[in-house]
Amino acid sequence: MNAPSPALAGQRLLDWFEGLQSCLVAFSGGVDSSVVAKAAMLALGDNALAVTAKSPSVAQRDLEIASQVATAIGIRHEVVETAELSRPGYVANAPDRCFHCKSELYDHLTAIRTRYETEVIVNGANLDDQGDHRPGMVAAANANVRSPLIECEIDKPTLRAIAKEWSLPVWDRPASPCLASRIAYGVEVTPLRLKMIELAEGIIRDLGLRDMRVRYHEGDLARIEVPVESISIIADAEIRQRVESELREIGFKFVTLDLGGLKSGSLNQLIQVQL
Repeated sequence: MNAPSPALAGQRLLDWFEGLQSCLVAFSGGVDSSVVAKAAMLALGDNALAVTAKSPSVAQRDLEIASQVATAIGIRHEVVETAELSRPGYVANAPDRCFHCKSELYDHLTAIRTRYETEVIVNGANLDDQGDHRPGMVAAANANVRSPLIECEIDKPTLRAIAKEWSLPVWDRPASPCLASRIAYGVEVTPLRLKMIELAEGIIRDLGLRDMRVRYHEGDLARIEVPVESISIIADAEIRQRVESELREIGFKFVTLDLGGLKSGSLNQLIQVQL
């Protein structure tokens, strides 16, 4: 069975929202939540509200992008400060860390929903998100948050095609999960470590690499992941020395380059070891 065209899939999503009176979108500014926010705005107008979390776990660059995309979409937009670092389960950074993070977020969104008497909270989870380690989906279920992309059976490639057809500026933006997702399980999440990761990724991004990660491992070790075809850029003698020097200035004691290349969710390989 062939995948539906972007136009048909997009219309299916619009039809989903037209059955509502109002909604609140958990909005990060990534392609997933941007498509959901666009559909909500087209179907509901001012009865749709996008809410973005602000915390040390979210890079300042991502907050700025979220604001810009919300403006481009034309949806009402609010920023709420979350306090996941006050939750021991989040700080401990076990494999269920995302559950505690999303629970904090959805507690705030539920309060906003109650204040505005909004019908439903929705997120940007898509069909492909169901196959990975996603404790945040449990938090969503606990908070009665719905996932219209999953309910409409829209996967990531179709999602990007919809975003491109709707002229969303982030249609080809690489995934940008929260900064804590770079910290190896079992290593405590702290504001300092989150800031080190944010600064380190800014240094790598300034080399022209859009899709990359700087993973934090115990002992202030940085493990840089870039696509395999970009490894030679980091490995260049002059760039390698500069990157190592700048990351050491940030606070990393060891700087490594992963020869396996960029792998989304690569720290999930540690879960069996931790359990």
